[in-house]
Amino acid sequence: MTEKTQPTCAVCAVSHRACTEEEGKGPVFCPTENKHDIVRKANLEYEKPEVRRFARMASIQEGECYANRHIKPYVSHPVKPRVQEVCEFAKKMGFQKLGVAFCIGLLKEARALTDILMAQGFEVVSVVCKVGRTPKESIGIKDEEKIRIGEFEAMCSPIAQAMVLNDAKTDFNVVVGLCVGHDSLFFRYSEAPVTVLVAKDRVLGHNPAAALYTSGSYYKRLLRPGIDPPTDT
Repeated sequence: MTEKTQPTCAVCAVSHRACTEEEGKGPVFCPTENKHDIVRKANLEYEKPEVRRFARMASIQEGECYANRHIKPYVSHPVKPRVQEVCEFAKKMGFQKLGVAFCIGLLKEARALTDILMAQGFEVVSVVCKVGRTPKESIGIKDEEKIRIGEFEAMCSPIAQAMVLNDAKTDFNVVVGLCVGHDSLFFRYSEAPVTVLVAKDRVLGHNPAAALYTSGSYYKRLLRPGIDPPTDT
């Protein structure tokens, strides 16, 4: 794979794209045009009954999130918040026991989610990030690397969170605000499929897309090489 043919779909400027239109075209790096073997391999996975059903229900759920689809020409009209999608998709899949893996800083949000899930008839198992009260020193964290320097600080343990939910035999797990990296470990160790309801962003009220929307103005510094170091105030 050369640098010119490596997939970079995020910078595609084609109006009628090969990935979305039958007569569409793609640039030189287009994986729809260049990666036929991989696409065929992926499509074989969808022939597996359990994968096919999961993908089919996800696609049905996607469609149901828009209203007035019968009106032509169609104008996008989304109508469902993500938490409603989670509930509806879980019901479509026949999931009964849902796991909630949450950050202790989003305890109120996790409680609100639990109330909603229970109101919709699900059994809910929830586990906080600090489960186990394992000191940060156990993974080599120095005192000056803690949030609260000079104090005891329990590490976030996404692996323990996943194992607790695995032990409970949850059908489907929902992540609420786990830290970057911690969420990755949770995905890796969870035996049940996982979805994310809240992506943590401490500055932007858990709306990380806001920095993308303002990358040409307030967060323009992110486009400069390197990231500004943290400063104490």
